[in-house]
Amino acid sequence: MSASRAGLAEGRRWVVKVGSSLVTAKGAGLDLAAIADWCAQIAQLRRAGVQVVLVSSGAVAEGMARLGLKKRPAVLHELQAAAAVGQMGLVRAYEAEFQKHGLKAAQILLTHEDVSDRSRYLNAQGTLNQLLEFGVVPVVNENDTVATDEIRLGDNDTLGALTVNLIRADLLVILTDQEGLFDADPRSNPDAQLVSEADLADSRLLAMAGTSKGELGRGGMRTKVGAAYTAARSGAATLIAHGRKPDVLKRIRAGEAVGTLLKPSQGVMAARKRWIAGQLQVRGRLTLDDGAVRVLRDQGRSLLPVGVRAVEGDFGRGDLVVCVDGAGNEVARGLCNYDADDARRILGAKSDEISVRLGGPGEPEMIHRDNLVLSG
Repeated sequence: MSASRAGLAEGRRWVVKVGSSLVTAKGAGLDLAAIADWCAQIAQLRRAGVQVVLVSSGAVAEGMARLGLKKRPAVLHELQAAAAVGQMGLVRAYEAEFQKHGLKAAQILLTHEDVSDRSRYLNAQGTLNQLLEFGVVPVVNENDTVATDEIRLGDNDTLGALTVNLIRADLLVILTDQEGLFDADPRSNPDAQLVSEADLADSRLLAMAGTSKGELGRGGMRTKVGAAYTAARSGAATLIAHGRKPDVLKRIRAGEAVGTLLKPSQGVMAARKRWIAGQLQVRGRLTLDDGAVRVLRDQGRSLLPVGVRAVEGDFGRGDLVVCVDGAGNEVARGLCNYDADDARRILGAKSDEISVRLGGPGEPEMIHRDNLVLSG
C-alpha cells in the first residue's frame, strides 16, 4: 500500500485504536454518543471493503466511574477490579452499537505472554484473521484483570501496533484527544505547528513527542510515535488524529490532511522477526566486541560466541536477550541458543572450543540470524 495520504484508500486492513480520554468523557462514564459515532464510521469502512480491528482503551476508566473512584488506583488488585467492572460496560456498548449496523463484534483480551509465546502468538493471529474473514469486528484490549508488570504490554498504543503486526494491517489509526504530533508542545508554545506528514527515519520525531500522558491512560504522544515504529515493521503507516473530529475515519480514508501521518522508512520485516522485535520483556544482555557488531550490522550474519565479551542476566534457552556494543548502545536483540550459565561458559569461544567448554556438543551460534533483529 502507498504510504501517501492518497494511498490510504487502497488499504484493506486497518487497526483503529481509541484512547481512554475519548471513550470515557474525561472519566464521567462511557461516552456512548462518541462510541456510536465511531462504530457507524467503522461500519462504513466495512461496507467499503475495509476489514477493521478496534483496539479500545477505557475498561479501567469506566470501572472507576462505576465504582465511584476519583483517581486511578495505584494498588494492583484495585486496578484489576476496576478493569473487570469496566470491561463489562465497554464491550456491551460496542456490541450494541455494531448490532445496529448489522455487524457482529468479538472480544479479544491479550497480555504480553500472548504475544511473547510463539504458539500463543500464532493462535491469536489465526483467531483474528478468521474473525475478519467472518466479517466480525474484533474489539481488542489488554487483559488488565490479570496483567502484572511482568506480563503487561504497557499501553494500548503498543497493543494496537502489535495487532497491526499480527494481522499485517495496512494502517494503524490512533484516535486521541490531540490534533496530532506537533513540532513543540502546543500547551507551552503558541507557535507550535502540527506535523502533517513525517518519515519515521526522521530522528527528531521522539523529541517532538515529549513525555506527557493523560490521567486516565498510560500512554502519551511518545508511546504513539513508538507504536508507529512497531507498526512499520510490517510496512504499515500510522495516522494520529483527534477522535472527536466529525467523520474522522471517513476523512482519513479520503486522503484529507487530518492529523499526522507517519510513514514507514524501511521494508517489511519477515514474520518471525516481527514477532521477535515485538517482544517487550528482555531477559538478558550480551556485550559484543567491535568485530561482532560489524558482522551483525554489515553482513547480516549470526552472532557467534567468539564475539561476545560479557553476559548479564538470568535467562533460559530461547529467551529474548539484547545485544549491545562496548558503549552500551543496543545493536540487536534475539533469541539465545543458550541459557545464561552456558552462555558464560562459552564466552569468547571459537567454534572448535564450544564442545570442550560445555563438556558436550553445542550450537555454533549464540543467536542464529533467523532469530535476530537489528535495532534502529
